[in-house]
Amino acid sequence: MEQSYISRTSGIRMKDKLGYAFGDLASCLVFGLTQSVLNKFYTDVLEISVLSVMIMTIIARVWDAINDPIWGRLIDRAPVHADGRYRHWLKIFAAPVAIAAILMFFNVKGFAITWRTVWIYFTYILFGMLYTCINIPYGSMAQVITSSDKERSSLSVFRSIGSTFGAMPAMVLASFCYVAMVDESGNKILDANGKAMKVMDPTITIIGVSIIAVLSVVFYFLCYGWSKERVASHPDPKTKGQTWKVVKTLLKSRPFMAVSIASMLFLAAQMFGQGYNAYLFDKFFNKQGLTMLPTVFQYLPVAVIMFLATRMGNRFGRREVCSYGVLAAAVFYLVLFVLALFGVTNVWLYLAANLVAGIGTAFIFLLIWALASDAIDYNKVTYKLNDDATSYAFYSFMRKLGQTVATILINVPLLIIGYNGSQLKTEGLNDAALKTMYNYSVMIPAVLFLLVFIILRFVYPLSKKRIDELQVEKEEYLKEQNA
Repeated sequence: MEQSYISRTSGIRMKDKLGYAFGDLASCLVFGLTQSVLNKFYTDVLEISVLSVMIMTIIARVWDAINDPIWGRLIDRAPVHADGRYRHWLKIFAAPVAIAAILMFFNVKGFAITWRTVWIYFTYILFGMLYTCINIPYGSMAQVITSSDKERSSLSVFRSIGSTFGAMPAMVLASFCYVAMVDESGNKILDANGKAMKVMDPTITIIGVSIIAVLSVVFYFLCYGWSKERVASHPDPKTKGQTWKVVKTLLKSRPFMAVSIASMLFLAAQMFGQGYNAYLFDKFFNKQGLTMLPTVFQYLPVAVIMFLATRMGNRFGRREVCSYGVLAAAVFYLVLFVLALFGVTNVWLYLAANLVAGIGTAFIFLLIWALASDAIDYNKVTYKLNDDATSYAFYSFMRKLGQTVATILINVPLLIIGYNGSQLKTEGLNDAALKTMYNYSVMIPAVLFLLVFIILRFVYPLSKKRIDELQVEKEEYLKEQNA
């Protein structure tokens, strides 16, 4: 009996899974710095206004709308390298990404405010461009490592596990980059409760960032060395107007747009929590050393569910387990919001709720990349679209929009309560502002998770039944393409 094309181009080993996981571990080592540390470094160390930070991220995303599709098209049009179509790009851009990450954390407080602002705009946009150069080919690798949807689901789980470990160093740094504030005489400055006030230390921060950046280079090279491209993938012949045709196809693809928007909102919720908690635990709870715990508690269930996610997704449907899991997370944050209305804002209750909500979000966290691969497969079969890098560039851009949404959602509440990093080092916040700060911390994730549920359950059409049908269609398509 003739072996199917999908069978011939699958059969990944543990080495492949670990290698692919190392790629997102490397990416999240540096990207996690922008999630957990960078916003507070800008506002508290460099004393950049929250409004300037928001404007910077918006400008960066406008540029990404131009840069990401261009880079995706360049990769799709580039000749296939001896190392494969995508993996060789990891060697080229690993070190530049790490250097750009370090540059973002240079302490330029001695510069005039205008030059400080120019510096953070330049280095932030530079990092985003270089991150795009490595992240698009890395994400596209999933399409050529295996053609099996079940194996891609496993790759999605391992990629998410890699991102979990990759995000942890930045969270640790966010918790332990503080030193006690002192007055001109060297005495510690105390808050109203008699506790020593703390401030982010730029020296500790840059040392931690540098170590994390070097580690990212190591893991990018491990990803390169341990991955194998099995599926033949070649550029389509150049045709006039092909780029615009690809963009129009992506925009009209219901599965692709649905998963892109859902991923954007989910990432926004994740990044909002990681960034906003730096302010919440510093000013509201006054427990700077616990800053990393909400994110750690959200990730803890992943350690168990990672053994179940692939099997449950294959059995019940990836769309189904992801959508109802994120709905459960939304409910738990709504419960926290209701309790806050009655004055219940205990730090340990907040952490416990994050742990329970993490059980619900673990499924979409682990399987979101498989949902994206399913949508790209749908585009291949339905629209004959083979431009994987361009597709992933568009998807990556949507996730970057999630980063912008998170930045806005972090800074708008700070603007509303009158946050000023340098001013608050001596004056503090009143009770009403602190309560408002907490309410935003639970209300915003609840709304975002609810929106993700609605999109996945009622807009994203690739149910378990449709995915099974798609595999049969994909087998015929791949045979025809590689005949």
